[in-house]
Amino acid sequence: MVQQTSFDFEAQRRVLTVGDLNAAIRGLLESAFPDVWVAGEISGTKLAASGHYYFTLKDDSAQVRCVCFRNAARLLRFKPQDGVAVLARGRIDVYEPRGEYQLLVETLEPQGLGALQLAFEQLKKRLAQEGLFDAGRKRPLPRFPARIGIVSSPSGAAIRDMIQILERRLPGLHIRLYPALVQGAGSVEEVAAGIDWFSQSGWPQVVIVGRGGGSVEDLWTFNEEAVARAIARCPVPVISAVGHETDVTISDFVADLRAPTPSAAAEMAVRTRQQWLETLEAAVSSSEKAVRYVLAGKSRRVHELGVDRAGASLHRAIGRRVQRIDELDHRMRSAWGAALARAVRMHSARDERLRHLDLRLRLAAFRRRIDLASSAAGEFIRTRLLIQRSEVDSLSAQLGHLSPLAILERGYAIVQREEGGILKDAATVPPRTKIEIRLSKGRLKASVTKSIPAGSSELPS
Repeated sequence: MVQQTSFDFEAQRRVLTVGDLNAAIRGLLESAFPDVWVAGEISGTKLAASGHYYFTLKDDSAQVRCVCFRNAARLLRFKPQDGVAVLARGRIDVYEPRGEYQLLVETLEPQGLGALQLAFEQLKKRLAQEGLFDAGRKRPLPRFPARIGIVSSPSGAAIRDMIQILERRLPGLHIRLYPALVQGAGSVEEVAAGIDWFSQSGWPQVVIVGRGGGSVEDLWTFNEEAVARAIARCPVPVISAVGHETDVTISDFVADLRAPTPSAAAEMAVRTRQQWLETLEAAVSSSEKAVRYVLAGKSRRVHELGVDRAGASLHRAIGRRVQRIDELDHRMRSAWGAALARAVRMHSARDERLRHLDLRLRLAAFRRRIDLASSAAGEFIRTRLLIQRSEVDSLSAQLGHLSPLAILERGYAIVQREEGGILKDAATVPPRTKIEIRLSKGRLKASVTKSIPAGSSELPS
């Protein structure tokens, strides 16, 4: 009896392997904690070669191991850092080889310090250590740029302000816009691609990168590492013009020059025509003063020596040099005036071409063609309907002539079995067969009393 009880116990006992046990525990924990938020302080952060982050969340009384896989880590606004208090969101998992449970982190939010600010400070520190902010690598803007590239949104107010200021300050200036998203998904890639496009083309002498004002989140595209490195590798000077004067981004530190606003960037990029002329006049005036000062000193020296003839000769030489200066001044003014006139003519010609290419005129011509085609199509359809209606009437008349109902109108009848089937031969219809006779108006039910086959000499009674 005892042996039988022991046998039953052994038969009912379930033996699990360690792996089965850990798998069962993992299933229970995953179903019980599919989405949890855990508050704690990060410690023991390690970045593996695979791109996974391993760290521990702890408080005063406990700790839990955490892992953030590479795909989730790439979406974090800041990287895990020891000593930072955070809120971690994820799900509970069991690492079966060690029999330890861990938190699979999908989101991290700092406590007491904004995620954006922390990410900003981390990237700023790293790029500064690489030397991207050094003053020694900043390049001065060209004094007289003729080709300016702009990376910005084509629909924003910032680009309109910049183009308006550039054209007002120096008509005929060559401007190329690389249209790019400046916020939201895909904006980082488009802004970096725009800067790289200008870098590879070699066309611009100055590149302006920017947008209008907005929140910290709206301006975050210009705090991304990809945009900062694109600015750093640009071979020509770059002006960062992001937001308002109080807004500061990573792009401002990397760029060769920071403008407080996009409008200010346009003003800093080029001088006005009047400033060019004033610079030229100042150079000419300074040259004249220098030459006259030297000549005056020489003249006094000659007079002191009492050599009148030499003085006269020197005066003639001075006069020729002054005349040469006047001639050069006139030629320079004429050249600048001609260049500005050509620029104005080019601008007027382009404006005239744009007016000839006005889409409204072309759309009006297309609309007239569509109206004519619509009228022709309507007339064609009406004509076809009349022809088809005439054909239908003709066919209806023919069908009426051929209709068996018209034959019934002349006194004929259609005889058929009661269950269906038209009768044509009396020999096939035995007596007492139920038949139905269809007249022009109405039907008759009858029964055959006698069948007289065709060719019989018997007359109907």
